[in-house]
Amino acid sequence: MNFHQHYARIARPVETCLVGSGSFGRSFLAQAARIPLVNARIAVDKTMEAAGEAFASAGFARRDIALCATAAEARAAWSSGRRIAADALAAVIDLPFDILIEATGAPVAAARHALFAIEAGRHVALVSKEADSVIGPGLAHLAAERGVVVTPVDGDQPSLLIGLVTWAELLGLEVIGAGKSSEYDFVFDPASGEVTCNGVTRTLPALAAHWSLGGPDAVARSSARAGVLGTAFPLRTVPDLCEMTVVANATGLCADTARFHAPPARIAELGDLFCERGQGGLLGGTRRVDVFHHLRRADEASFAGGVFVTVRCEDPASWALLADKGHVVASGGHTAALYLPRHLLGLEAATSMLDAAGLGQSGYGTDYRPRQDLVAVAEADLAVGTVLSMGGHHHSITNVGGAMIPAGPLGEGNPAPFYLVADATLVRPVRAGEAIRLSDVALDGASPLLAARMRQDTMFFGNSLSL
Repeated sequence: MNFHQHYARIARPVETCLVGSGSFGRSFLAQAARIPLVNARIAVDKTMEAAGEAFASAGFARRDIALCATAAEARAAWSSGRRIAADALAAVIDLPFDILIEATGAPVAAARHALFAIEAGRHVALVSKEADSVIGPGLAHLAAERGVVVTPVDGDQPSLLIGLVTWAELLGLEVIGAGKSSEYDFVFDPASGEVTCNGVTRTLPALAAHWSLGGPDAVARSSARAGVLGTAFPLRTVPDLCEMTVVANATGLCADTARFHAPPARIAELGDLFCERGQGGLLGGTRRVDVFHHLRRADEASFAGGVFVTVRCEDPASWALLADKGHVVASGGHTAALYLPRHLLGLEAATSMLDAAGLGQSGYGTDYRPRQDLVAVAEADLAVGTVLSMGGHHHSITNVGGAMIPAGPLGEGNPAPFYLVADATLVRPVRAGEAIRLSDVALDGASPLLAARMRQDTMFFGNSLSL
């Protein structure tokens, strides 16, 4: 596709409003200054100063940045052509922007911001997957009713994987598996036996025995690697499950096992791992989502948190030719892995803004619905009174993991969505290995996230919880 031609009918730059100026948001601000069809003049964060600093760190002159506490100050700054830094969406909601970029990562705040924007007739780019996993389909449905679009964002794995899966399907390729690599590679030094991941180094010489490639035993090899790596590093993270929940809801794919297989693997092994068990792989069926941990040496290229699909090789002659050209084909020739080794955060997000605000198209497609739920599972015994505090870079909850299960409406005895119970307090004890159920927590009845989830349940299941 020629992208200049694809977006040629967009007559004026899309005006954006960024809420949440962390790493994703800041990278978008920096790149938008170089994109003729996108303007990024409004940023909102917890403080005006934080939003202003995001503009400054992205290369904008401080004299051109206005700290705006009120709507009147924001309007004056807009009229004077300055960048607007605010601490509340209400201060800027009346400015003439086309699309809100919700990038706070805070599920309740994200729900509030997205609903505010939709009601104001603005499109929404939903970077905050935490909220998306709980209420994304409902937000998209509500937006369509209001004549606007909610979309995931290129630069993040869900949007890129939805694109890769649907591209494969369009070409008539049967999708066996799909997923992403974990955010940080495991980098192995065979000489020292050291493994480094996300700045943490551990000495694990036993990994050397399971390093080699070749043969049909990729599953056994990855399992042995997991036994070594799992003594020093976590091999399951909730953000991975969260992102794949969004993909599942958009594409109809599902988890093969609720917590994923998550094998440590090298790229050449993807076809052997993410194929059906009858062919020596991990999967009990087709159209499964999962993740893998990319294992490599320091002198090998990273998968860079990219995305992949595995497809059935139905024409042996074609796939033999492609294998000769270096494509990743399983040792039995039955499955191939196709992949994009990148996700560029805010640097490539503009395509989603242009699709939504310029062309009226959502990256979810037209059938985004709750097919899978990401639910909370205790990883240790949790006592009454425990606050399920969410925090850290991964927006995790101490001693609480996640699982992907078939979606259903909220119910007192049903497993609760992970990010719906974030920061709630337990009113009942929960034993390790048990799902945290809605009746186990005290929820804020005024939460916009809870209200939006109940409305989503009514939209798609015909009933919702009464509080």
